[in-house]
Amino acid sequence: MLLIKLSEQNVKVKKSRPVNLDLQTMRFPLTAIASILHRVSGVITFVAVAILLWLLNLSLSSPKGFTSAVSITDSGLVTLMLWGILTALFYHIVLGVRHLLMDLGYFEEMETGLASTKVSFVIVAILSVFAGVLVW
Repeated sequence: MLLIKLSEQNVKVKKSRPVNLDLQTMRFPLTAIASILHRVSGVITFVAVAILLWLLNLSLSSPKGFTSAVSITDSGLVTLMLWGILTALFYHIVLGVRHLLMDLGYFEEMETGLASTKVSFVIVAILSVFAGVLVW
């Protein structure tokens, strides 16, 4: 027990919190991982908008610019990046809808929250395959 003096009172505090948190040994719940990845996908989407707007501007600038944009997107690495951007966008949209539903009071219990996370992952996987078919 730890004795802390607050103004005129002595308060007994049971110190049960860990002193050092080792994040490499902690196991996050699936819902926490989904939330963290939702933030990451938002950052990816934000950066991707700038890249895609530059590519759109290049393609609309002139016929020569359009040819340049087509030659850029013909690269396998760029195609993979476009697929990744679409997957991040789909992930952000699907998990954003899930978060909005949670704000409305749905899926707040542990079981339903975990189930909605798994369903969201399945939906994103299907949309990711769809994006791969579109890009390739």
